[in-house]
Amino acid sequence: MSRRTLLLAPLALAACGFTPAYGPGGGAARLTGAVRVQDPTDKNGFDLVERLEERLGRPEAARYDLAYTITTETVGVGFTADNKITRYNLKGVVDYSLTDQASGARITGGRVQSFTAYSATGSTVAQLAAEEDAALRLMRLLADQITARLIGAADSLP
Repeated sequence: MSRRTLLLAPLALAACGFTPAYGPGGGAARLTGAVRVQDPTDKNGFDLVERLEERLGRPEAARYDLAYTITTETVGVGFTADNKITRYNLKGVVDYSLTDQASGARITGGRVQSFTAYSATGSTVAQLAAEEDAALRLMRLLADQITARLIGAADSLP
């Protein structure tokens, strides 16, 4: 890549109306401190809400409510010759909906999904720790996906 390309790229982006999501006037600014996430009812919910508030800020002047439903499934993917599971995939799906508090109207929503994996070799304590870590990583991944979609839809916010 030449120096000329590097120097002209920002001008091309500015000319097309590009605004950084976290820059002044970006979509994230409309959401920061304005989204009240549904209270968690379990560990996965707590981890999801923690990451969403980390990314969107704690609600100071909440204008929007974010409801969600988490579904997870553990699937054995690695097996020994005697049919013992050595590795698991933890699949997760979150259905979410952002509503306007003033009108109660649904603004946006959808479904995000991902998976993480963990090893089942070692002691019971090690396996439980690996499973818990995989669940935390999964909730963070899903929260990041929700955040990206909300920022992408921020132009349609009332």
